[in-house]
Amino acid sequence: METPEYIDELRIVGGHLALDFVNTVDGDPGFENFQSYRDIVAWSARLGILTVDEGGRLVRLAERRPEEAEAVHLEALALRDAIYGVFRAIAEGEEPRVRNLEILRRYECEALARGRLARGGGGFGWEWKDEVDLAKMLWPVAHAATELLTSDGLDRLKLCVGCYWLFLDASRNRSRRWCTMEVCGTHEKARRYVAKRAASRNSEQRSED
Repeated sequence: METPEYIDELRIVGGHLALDFVNTVDGDPGFENFQSYRDIVAWSARLGILTVDEGGRLVRLAERRPEEAEAVHLEALALRDAIYGVFRAIAEGEEPRVRNLEILRRYECEALARGRLARGGGGFGWEWKDEVDLAKMLWPVAHAATELLTSDGLDRLKLCVGCYWLFLDASRNRSRRWCTMEVCGTHEKARRYVAKRAASRNSEQRSED
């Protein structure tokens, strides 16, 4: 299964599956990484939601069921918008819209109905291995979003001041403001430097006048 370059190069910086899912749009608004059903499959394989073999089977199935694949594509975008709306509101200290919470609840109900409990690592967890369904990669995403929403980790949820991506702040003093220092942090510091220099020049000009 071939992975599009924009999926392969997409930054994975959310610190959580559900946040990496909503961070598949660059900017606010920006470049759409989920341009097709195949893109969602490729992203899911990259994140480990699907194996490469599972992804290949889904792509071949989608080729035989193009209308169903397009419907799942649109479902994924709607789920992503709802999850982003929920967590952005929380990151900004607001209450999420009831509509977005209801969309997530419906997907979580479907995920639990389609999943099974299986042993893995040191205990048991949910898995979605046996279903041959074009929407199967959405179930672990919805479940991960619900788990985060009902966890005690929401105090670490942040909205990047540069690109508006969401991330979990793992720093000791919870002081991160950017999804990554290398990209948004550097851009923000450069912007502040330019603004400071411009303000200094304006001040000097007023003094000369």
